[in-house]
Amino acid sequence: MLETIRNAWKIADLRSKILYTLMILMVYRIGSAIPVPFLDASVLQTMMSQAGGGLLGYVDILTGGAFANATLFAMGISPYITSSIVVQLLAVAIPYLEQLSKEGEAGRKKMNLITRWVTLGLALIQSFAYYMLNRRPTNTGAVAVKYLDGFPGVFSALVIILTFTAGSMMVVWLGEQIDHKGIGNGISIILFAGIISRGPSIVLKMAAYIGLANEGQTQYYVLVPLIVVMFVVMIGLIILMTTAERRIPVQYAKRVVGRKFYGGQSSHIPVKVTMSGVMPIIFASALLSIPGLIQGFVDPYNERWIGKVLSLFNYNTIWYALLYLLLIIAFNYFYVSIQYNPIEMANNLRKNNGAIPGIRPGRPTSDFIARVISKITLVGALFIAGVAILPIILGNVFKINIALGGTSIIIVVGVALDTVRTLESQMMMRHYKGFLE
Repeated sequence: MLETIRNAWKIADLRSKILYTLMILMVYRIGSAIPVPFLDASVLQTMMSQAGGGLLGYVDILTGGAFANATLFAMGISPYITSSIVVQLLAVAIPYLEQLSKEGEAGRKKMNLITRWVTLGLALIQSFAYYMLNRRPTNTGAVAVKYLDGFPGVFSALVIILTFTAGSMMVVWLGEQIDHKGIGNGISIILFAGIISRGPSIVLKMAAYIGLANEGQTQYYVLVPLIVVMFVVMIGLIILMTTAERRIPVQYAKRVVGRKFYGGQSSHIPVKVTMSGVMPIIFASALLSIPGLIQGFVDPYNERWIGKVLSLFNYNTIWYALLYLLLIIAFNYFYVSIQYNPIEMANNLRKNNGAIPGIRPGRPTSDFIARVISKITLVGALFIAGVAILPIILGNVFKINIALGGTSIIIVVGVALDTVRTLESQMMMRHYKGFLE
């Protein structure tokens, strides 16, 4: 990876794109430090500590600490991710959206415009929910929302809600700028930067556990090294599975054109084990944050049925881990169904006089490809889901807060590998020798 970045830096065009991407990330981190008016960050942090992490801790990690500090980018890209889920699912059910998705570049632009409008609506709703959440008093009676003397309370509410909404839309705009003028994968890179910025706090947390071990809780002498080793092994396995692929052999028939023979060579169709990358993880996490959005309107700690239902979605419960597992598998299959069409692949093979050894062309070939893709998708989905929920299970067993580690590692490693592949493909295009050379 370092070698790829070093080689990309030597190319002037790519170097300018890397510098532009770093500038955008700097703007993002500056926005994550600008406080929202009428909010007391210390009260919000107290509320998060009382909640024991959970949804608030998850949002804080994805936003790089912006949520806990009540800053401009406190909501991050979660409204955009949820909007993307809604629009892509509706594209399957609504014929107009399905037609737009098949119209090439013009249709993609219209779909992006619809996604942005849906993002704006969701950002307003989520901002209002966060405002209601900040109005809830802590155990000491303190409230994060501060009212300005001489102004009605609705003024403070409007400023907070509109600031959160504007910050979320600006994050989306920053991601689009990385796509257009940077190295690409804008939204994923912003999410990557937010998680990476929390690295020092994770180190401090590990140091705090060592301090508890020095005070007599000797089990942390074993748990902390075990967690570190587990994360290193997880990173290695994620890299291995991300680069792994199933190769379907293809044999092309010989053709006689004039006095020459064409074809006859052997090739393969590569099917990646983790074809969807980190998107199932991001989408499943965003979807499971909806109960936390509802918590902004109701009291989740009451004894009514709504409080009991919302408590099932806490990040330290086995029900959350099970639902997380199922959603990751479902989104994995959903994305693979968009990327791979076995019938189209079989038709392309037949048009090019290609065939899978031992499989007849046409319907048998498409069925065989569909079976292979289904099996590979299941393996990749189970692996990603297992890595994501393993820290949750270990956290419940050892009573240590590592529930968000698996998700964060998968996102960080996945985005890093995708970015390296993007740089490699761009370098390959710039070093390709045309027929005039």
